[in-house]
Amino acid sequence: MIWGIGGRMFLRYFSTKPKPKMKPIELNMPPEQTETITRVIFNIVKEHGPLTVAETWDRVKEVGLRGLTGKSHMKIALRWMRERQKLRLICNHVGPHKQFLYTTWFTKSNNIKQAKSVSHSSQSQPKLP
Repeated sequence: MIWGIGGRMFLRYFSTKPKPKMKPIELNMPPEQTETITRVIFNIVKEHGPLTVAETWDRVKEVGLRGLTGKSHMKIALRWMRERQKLRLICNHVGPHKQFLYTTWFTKSNNIKQAKSVSHSSQSQPKLP
């Protein structure tokens, strides 16, 4: 029995299992603590523009939020906020590099690329007196 290339690709495509659906995240905290954490994170993202996870974590550490146990806990809270459409995740694709940024739903996409490219170029050049 000769399958040929098309038959093998057909068989290979249908023999793989589909990616399982991810169930919604449930935060195991009291509702008051969840509300405080999400409000603080939302205000940080709203004030300081589109942020990466690392930049968001740095801002959260500056504020001194008590409810978060670590960066991974904050990432779970960010995903929870994304599921409930409090924040959105965008991809800033500049050249071969991709940068995933968290932003509010009210931020316009064309302003995001300009803001991030300006901030990165200003950081790489030393400031003169």
